[in-house]
Amino acid sequence: MEKTRIVVTGVSVISSIGSDKNAFWNNLITGVSGIKPITLFDVSKFNSKQAGEISDFDAKVYLGQKGIRHIDRTSLLVSSATVLAIKDANLENNTYSGDDLGIVVGSTYGSIDSISSFDFQSLREGPNYVNPMDFPNTVLNAPASRASIFCKATGLNTTISNGVTSSIDAIIYASDFLRMGRVKAVVAGGVHGLTHDIFWGAHNAGILAGSKNGTQEICAPFDRRRNGMVIGEAAALVILETLEDALRRNAHIYAEIKGYGTAFDPKMTVSRDYQPDGNKRAIMCAIHDAGLTLNDISCISANAYSGVYGDAMETRVMKEVFGMRANLIPVTAIKSMTGECYDASGALQTIAAAMSIATHTVPPTINYQERDPECDLDYVANTARVLPVKNVLINTFSRLGNSSSLIISKYKP
Repeated sequence: MEKTRIVVTGVSVISSIGSDKNAFWNNLITGVSGIKPITLFDVSKFNSKQAGEISDFDAKVYLGQKGIRHIDRTSLLVSSATVLAIKDANLENNTYSGDDLGIVVGSTYGSIDSISSFDFQSLREGPNYVNPMDFPNTVLNAPASRASIFCKATGLNTTISNGVTSSIDAIIYASDFLRMGRVKAVVAGGVHGLTHDIFWGAHNAGILAGSKNGTQEICAPFDRRRNGMVIGEAAALVILETLEDALRRNAHIYAEIKGYGTAFDPKMTVSRDYQPDGNKRAIMCAIHDAGLTLNDISCISANAYSGVYGDAMETRVMKEVFGMRANLIPVTAIKSMTGECYDASGALQTIAAAMSIATHTVPPTINYQERDPECDLDYVANTARVLPVKNVLINTFSRLGNSSSLIISKYKP
């Protein structure tokens, strides 16, 4: 039985390098970094002081003024991106009724700032004095639920909480739901808001660039100077439909969800050596599911986030999967410009890949200056590259064992 084809008919991005798809893409291909000094909270006591902060976000522009006063930043980001995605897919005219439209959002840390503030106020003043309007922000599914309310999507509402792989997992989940015929369209992706709590935890764990004394605060995937990640924030969503429904309403098709694979490797949670078995299984599963061969992959959108061990591990994985051909496949790491956006990263990579397919342009990996012997592939260094792009492999690998890979392809009738 032939597999139901799933296509991307809308995209939206709110990020540190652009709050619409065109600005995001133009900044990506010209190598503009969104990493800048943090203004959302005080970082004077930290060695690291930069992030991919969205400095110009105003939710009222997208959602209006009514009903947003008590909604936290993460929920406002994804709700705003939802409005943009629906507009981009030309679904504003209620092409699908509420029950035919669903939302799947990757959000692991979305509520942490609200939980912290709520608990602090409760402990300081007593639970009877906490504003009850703040409580809905403390639940993990708040971002997805808020977005559903704003766009009146009642067919499906799901939160995926898998860390870095969350937004790719959301796209996988949404694709499967569409194939079951349960809904007509799904808004899928992820959101990650920059908060003091997350920054504090990452800094104290020593995984931020520049957090250790004497190290440079730089986001340089695969570069020898890399010493840790720079956190970013973003909301990134795609509209998914079956090909049949997309053609029926004459929708613009960005790309096709060709194949995907997931794996969990418990060794990664206990081994500093970054065992790559789960990563390899996710990639091979995605290629098999897509009905492609290793020779069909045009380029790779890497998970690389400027991690000392993680970037070397991903290089090793690509060499073990693709063999001698690994050196011939262009690799891009857009986190060099956006920072590590956790739950939103995979969806950002997906949108960038869709734009690569449309324009035959692969965005660069910026800040690549010093070659590392352990990272010796073709990383599209510093300048975008024009080449035929048909099938893009997107990798999202979590240090806690989750691995998800997605292949999106140029749509062929």
